[in-house]
Amino acid sequence: MDHITRLTVNDKEIILVGTAHVSKQSAEEVKRVIESERPDTVCIELDQQRYQSLTDDNKWKEMDIFEVIKKKKASLLLMNLVISSFQKRLAKQFGIKPGQEMMQGIESAKEIDAKLVLADRNIQITFSRIWNGLGLWGKSKLMMVIIGSIFNKEDISEEELEKIKSEDMLDSMLQEFSQTFPDLKKTLIDERDQYLAQKIKEAPGDKVVAVVGAAHVPGIKEEIKKDHDLKELNKVPVKKNKSKIIGWLIPALILGLIGYTLLENPSAGLQQTISWILWNGSFAALGAAIAFAHPLAVITAFFIAPISSLNPLMAAGWFSGIVHVYFKRPNVNDFIQLSEDVYTVKGFWRNKVSRVLLIVILTNLGSTLGTIIGGADIVRVFFENI
Repeated sequence: MDHITRLTVNDKEIILVGTAHVSKQSAEEVKRVIESERPDTVCIELDQQRYQSLTDDNKWKEMDIFEVIKKKKASLLLMNLVISSFQKRLAKQFGIKPGQEMMQGIESAKEIDAKLVLADRNIQITFSRIWNGLGLWGKSKLMMVIIGSIFNKEDISEEELEKIKSEDMLDSMLQEFSQTFPDLKKTLIDERDQYLAQKIKEAPGDKVVAVVGAAHVPGIKEEIKKDHDLKELNKVPVKKNKSKIIGWLIPALILGLIGYTLLENPSAGLQQTISWILWNGSFAALGAAIAFAHPLAVITAFFIAPISSLNPLMAAGWFSGIVHVYFKRPNVNDFIQLSEDVYTVKGFWRNKVSRVLLIVILTNLGSTLGTIIGGADIVRVFFENI
């Protein structure tokens, strides 16, 4: 019963079941609580997209990889896959299905004829709010951490997993998380606590059972006392004018430095130009090559990166990704196997869908690194020759 929290809000009885997303005990506890409490409504920590993914294994087949690249969703989709991969690795280790406690909540709600409420915010909105709230360095750092997590094969005991449910451990984890990525903690945990709390509070009926991750229970207990604007929490922030200006100012500065140096010292200006092309192109091509892109996609990355780095509306990864897809387009089987292949590092690189995402992202990371080094070299040459 340590993981059960009872609240009364506006004469409504709310029972929070804090779960670990891949724990056998969590799924069993969800079943027991719903059957014994027989609530009017069961809320689960899922949005419509994740609900469909959980209940429909064929959902991946509907994905259009070209649309993913064109709509700049490669990074968001990779975040989703990595989180799914982590949960599935743990689920496979413990011999249960990922999201089993949520599936149990859905099934138990049907069995007692309770209303089902999908209480979480759309995962793409959450990721978009995270992504748009980070600067260039923050995005690069986050993607390196995400890609690095693909290689993490560390096992965890079920006893350790159950320990995560204690509030003391949770507070410690969240504190550590907020120190590493404070902006992510706000969007990924705090805002969703507010969203979940409001949806649970608005759920119909006099008695509600809410099945949520243990990490959200302390926040929901506090946030449910307040009123929150769901429309505001669902907004995707538009880039500020300041960010847009900086995005164009840096390329303008680089072009200005090269142009001025060419006029004053043509050989030094040529050196700057070659440096810019080589640093940008080489690192972008290296990123594409690491992801095992088609040779022409690697070449595309090399030639496009020096140009795309000077235009905030372009990204080298889009072009390398599209060229790769042209020659090695994922087939239906790749989409079917995607949910299984993300279990392993080898699977991420073998599956044509996840490989395209890696090509796009690693090319862009390489281009970003090349921009920083190439830009610094242009500044160096400029000051040496003025």
